[in-house]
Amino acid sequence: MDEVLMRVEGLSRCHGEVRLVDDISFTLRRRQILGFLGPNGAGKSTTLRMLVGVLAPDAGQIIINGVDLLDQPIRAKQALGYLPEQPPLYRELTVDEQLHYSARLHGLNRRASHQAAMRAKQRCGLTDVSRRLIGHLSKGYRQRVGIAQAVLHDPAVMVLDEPTVGLDPLQSREIRELISELGQERGVILSSHLLTEVQTLCTHVQMMRAGRLTHAIALADLERQPPTRLRIGLRKPPPLALLEQLPGVERIDDLGQGYFCLHHAANAALTALLIQRAGDWGLQELTPQRAQLDQLFIDLILKTEMDQ
Repeated sequence: MDEVLMRVEGLSRCHGEVRLVDDISFTLRRRQILGFLGPNGAGKSTTLRMLVGVLAPDAGQIIINGVDLLDQPIRAKQALGYLPEQPPLYRELTVDEQLHYSARLHGLNRRASHQAAMRAKQRCGLTDVSRRLIGHLSKGYRQRVGIAQAVLHDPAVMVLDEPTVGLDPLQSREIRELISELGQERGVILSSHLLTEVQTLCTHVQMMRAGRLTHAIALADLERQPPTRLRIGLRKPPPLALLEQLPGVERIDDLGQGYFCLHHAANAALTALLIQRAGDWGLQELTPQRAQLDQLFIDLILKTEMDQ
């Protein structure tokens, strides 16, 4: 097993009487790219800000590469690279000046700063624009500079908040390729609203709702889970209330024109029951479907809206 690079236990944060983050615990291992998903207001940004030491938790512990972030913040942050949604760049500096300045802030001496900047530029595809002003770069290149700045000191853990927001498709693909490369030797936490991005990049996914973690999934395991949805087509569909009474059915989506999606418990024996009624209802399609990441996310949003 790859070593644990980040361990989070019982992380909580309140704002007045509102619990923004509620008792979150998880681990991040080397070569994991962990996607954070959740509807707006779920607590993702607050969680990320606590993980990188920008915001202090009310309770809990964050261990980065074996060091407690709250007890030894400077030492813990030496193993941490952070790219916020808006990279903190000086538009009047060149790429070289920005990277050298950032390297010195990380405590590197002049020679080490030069070497670190050279490595970061090569890794992030910035060598050809090293003397250009930050303010004259495209948004895609500014994101590259932000990632280069985060990886300068060769951290074991990287936290990336919406790294491809506002980029065109080509720029997004290039940034994703870069993140995938970085994840081969580090642990990466990625916050994104783009499900396709998470499915493409991530090895694991955590979903948040109302400040709590509701799902923790290894994407490889998602494909191996038993079907929990059944798409059916009926020429003579019965009243919806009758379908809802079938054993194990938890929810039904009416797809129109006699087609339905039955959400059911994993052990529900619906197939045999539907085959028995095939003659009465004119059964013409019966297709088991496994839960997909997009459906889990939609279910999470629907539950959030229902509770509001």
